[in-house]
This record gives sequence, C-alpha cells and structure tokens, in this order.
Amino acid sequence: MPAESAESPRQLPDRPNLRYLKDEAKALLKAGEAASLSESQRMVARMYGFASWPRLKAHVDEKNIGEEVIELKQAIDTNDLDRVQHLMKQNPALHRAPIGYEENGPLTWVAECRVPWEPPTPVRLAMAQWMIDHGSDIHQGGDGPLMRAALRDDRIPMMELLVRNGADVNAEWGGFFPIIFAPCETLAPESLQWLIDHGANPDCARAGRKYPDSALDYVIGTYSRSERLRACIDILLVTGCPARRNIPAALEILRGHIDRLRELLDADPGLVNRRFGELDFGSTGSRSLTLRGGSLLHVAAEYGDVEAAQLLLSRGADVNARAEIDEEGVGGQTPIFHAVSQFFDFGLPMVELLVMHGASLGVSARIPGHYDRPEEVVESTPFEYALQFPGGENKTTAFLRAAGAPG
Repeated sequence: MPAESAESPRQLPDRPNLRYLKDEAKALLKAGEAASLSESQRMVARMYGFASWPRLKAHVDEKNIGEEVIELKQAIDTNDLDRVQHLMKQNPALHRAPIGYEENGPLTWVAECRVPWEPPTPVRLAMAQWMIDHGSDIHQGGDGPLMRAALRDDRIPMMELLVRNGADVNAEWGGFFPIIFAPCETLAPESLQWLIDHGANPDCARAGRKYPDSALDYVIGTYSRSERLRACIDILLVTGCPARRNIPAALEILRGHIDRLRELLDADPGLVNRRFGELDFGSTGSRSLTLRGGSLLHVAAEYGDVEAAQLLLSRGADVNARAEIDEEGVGGQTPIFHAVSQFFDFGLPMVELLVMHGASLGVSARIPGHYDRPEEVVESTPFEYALQFPGGENKTTAFLRAAGAPG
C-alpha cells in the first residue's frame, strides 16, 4: 500500500512501466543524489507514495498483470513459445497468473492442451518444460497440471514430462480429488493404466474427503457414458482395488459381461425384477437422478447396454418397472427415463428397444432435477424429462415425438 507522505506523491499512469521507473532510479544515482542503486530505487518509490521499492514493484506488477495474462493465454493458445518466454521473463509473476482450470496457473493450462484441442505437440511439451525450468510450480493447485493432463489418453506424453519433473501421481488436487480420479471421470483407460504403472494407488479411499471412495467406486459413479467404462473397471479390478459399490449383477452389466449376468440370473431368477436401494450412482446428463431403488433393467438402460436389456426382457423383466419411491415421495421412474436423458443421444438405441417392448411414454414420475440444484424435484413424462436433461431437441426427443409421446 502507498505510504503516507508530507508531500503529494506523483501519480503513476494506469499502466506503469517498470523499466521507466528503473531508469528514473539510475538517473538519480548518476546525478549523485543517492549513494547506491538500492537507495535511488527507494527514493523513486517514495516519490510515488510507496514505502519501498519492492512495494512499488509489486504494485506495478499487479497493475500490469491483467493485460499480460490475456497476452500470455493467447500466446499459449497459439503455441507461441517465443512470446511465452518473453512475457514470463519480463514479468516472472506470470508463472502464478490466474489462468487454467480453477485458475491453477499457466502450466496447468499448457498441460491440458485444450486450445488448440489436440495431443501435446513438441512445441507444447517444450513450453511446459521451459516454464518448469524457469519458475512454474509443477505442484500448483495440488498437481493441477498432471490432473488436467490425465483426463485424456492422448496426453500421456505430457504426463510423462510432468512426472519426470517431479509431479506426484498420488497427489490430491484441491485436497479432495486424487489424480487417479481424472481418467476415471472421463473414462480414459490408457491414462488410467499409465498412472497405475507409475505408482498411483487406486485404493485411495479416505474418510472425510469430498470424494471419499476408491478409484473403482469413482469410475462406477462417473457421469461419462462409453464402452470405455468396461476397460476402466477391468483395469481397476486387476489391481485388487476394493469398492463399496460391489453389486455383482449390476457390475456385470457395467462390464458388459453378458454370460456372467446370465449365470447370475440362472442361479437366482428373482434378480430380474429385484429393486436395489444401494444403487447410489448413475447421475449424468446434468441431472441428479440416480439408480437408487431401481432394477437391473434400469441399470442396463442407464448404461446403454442393449444386449443386457434384451437378456433381462427375455427373462421377464418388467419394461415399466418403477423404481422405489423414498419417504419424500421422490422416485418411481421407469427404465426409459434413464435412457432418454443421456448426453449426445447415447441412450437412443435403448429408447428404441424399450419402446418396441411396450415402454409407456405416458407415465409420469417425481424425480430429481438439475445436478446444480440438489433440492430440485421435477414431475414429468419421459419426453418432458428428455427436453430438460441434457436439454433441448435431439434425435432422442425426435424419436419420442414420432412415437406419440405426450408432454
């Protein structure tokens, strides 16, 4: 903060130039008005109302950093290594600039390779290495650079660079998100295997953490929908990673093991229409709806496994089975609600199958609403739910409309 002065201090311009201020100090020294450069810098600082040169410099850096941050991000996004180096040499504070995911810093943004959206190029890798060598904190945000790199399989070269420079595969980003959860969230099996091969511990459950479970529990609960889920689950099972979400029949559907599901149904025919109150996962499409209290057909509908659904229907599964309703009157959705509310029409083949087998499009249920509004409950038909989650018109809503869905 500026110090109080008997004389009115000079006013700095809106974007002060540190080089000009240094030249002022050198001029005072040359004129013999100061015995040393440090003394002349202190005199300049006081001219502008600051108690010391470091305080003046910090103020100048803060005033300038906004525009410089914009320039730095643009240089990163265009893979302009020379410009990145120039800006950071000119102002080393930019190593801590508030950009990147959760404003973790420039290195996090470089490691993510989001703009342009492509695997890390030699220039991008050189940029990350230069930043590490010249002051960027590889552990910023709890190893944020490694966490963001680990979201995709094609970023493994960036992961290799970061770990080679000391990134911790067992860090917890933000204190609550183990690095290994990143490929579990996006279903990146190669990235997941790479982390495990380099020492990441999948049995990372810790009570009291925002996400307290193991990596296997986290991947089971992710919002992503893809056949890559099977590969990620199998990788974690090979490690012996435990999971509290260990419901054999549901897990076999998630893994795509139809023969094993058939064996379980043969051994216990009652499984086909049993309700499972412990299914506390299945949220996707921006909705809070989970599989809690649903049947195995609800599970197959949620994860788009048409073959599993066909097997269950052939064994007598009720296509219009309602999930259990809780003490607050929330629940009661049929399997089709899960299929219609998927990103990128992922559930459309399942919707077509369920409708072909008599799924009611006129059924209504009181079920959880938007993920960001945890208290929200909506009452809707499958068509109305599909319009809200993930939202808007798509091929799924077009099919429902053509099939005569009300709402």
